[in-house]
Amino acid sequence: MTADAHLVAEFYGSSRGAVTARVLRERLFAMWPAMPGESVLGLGYSMPYLRLWRDQAKRCIALTPAHIGAARWPAGVPNLSCTSEEDCLPFADLTFDRILLVHGLEMAENARRLLREAWRVLKDDGRLLIVVPNRSGMWAYWDSTPFGHGLPYSSGQLSRLLAGALFRVERRDACLWMPPSPMRILLRSAPVFEQAGRKLMPGLAGVTLTEAVKDVYAAMPVEAVARRRLVLAEAA
Repeated sequence: MTADAHLVAEFYGSSRGAVTARVLRERLFAMWPAMPGESVLGLGYSMPYLRLWRDQAKRCIALTPAHIGAARWPAGVPNLSCTSEEDCLPFADLTFDRILLVHGLEMAENARRLLREAWRVLKDDGRLLIVVPNRSGMWAYWDSTPFGHGLPYSSGQLSRLLAGALFRVERRDACLWMPPSPMRILLRSAPVFEQAGRKLMPGLAGVTLTEAVKDVYAAMPVEAVARRRLVLAEAA
């Protein structure tokens, strides 16, 4: 089951969504601190996070897959949002320096095709950053948040999926150890949960962050193998 754009927007409009976005933005900014003059694409439902770079990036585009639904930037923000089929992105090859994939891979109708399209539109030296619910964390099983919809991933599953789509994992991070509860006392304690969880329960984070690069050499065609000639001798 996937969450539509309306439900995701409703979540991020709540106090719980605001705290969730703040915690996750801290980790995203730690991995990608600055991108002046670069072209950035957000796939899935990325608007709460693209704000980190929209003032410095050359181009910042948010694309939601058609089966999730259309989403728009906040009023007054001069950037582009659009929607399309996830396996046919409306961009030329080698267009983007960075791609952020959040609320996208776990909800994809065909995850491998989505990643192959991301590979196509990403520059050869570009980087892909994927945020997905952690199969071992609590957030994957609370459907009152967007992270409780779709298919969660373990680190091994995501690595194999990326390798099959010709990506190579460069580094990983995680966050959201706080319970996915709307209780105010828990939301106020989010920094404590994050600090303690990182030290005591590193494998039980709510979401994982995985940065990958294009494995260009894996995509290169190998040299043709010389055919061996088979000679049949007919007996006299």
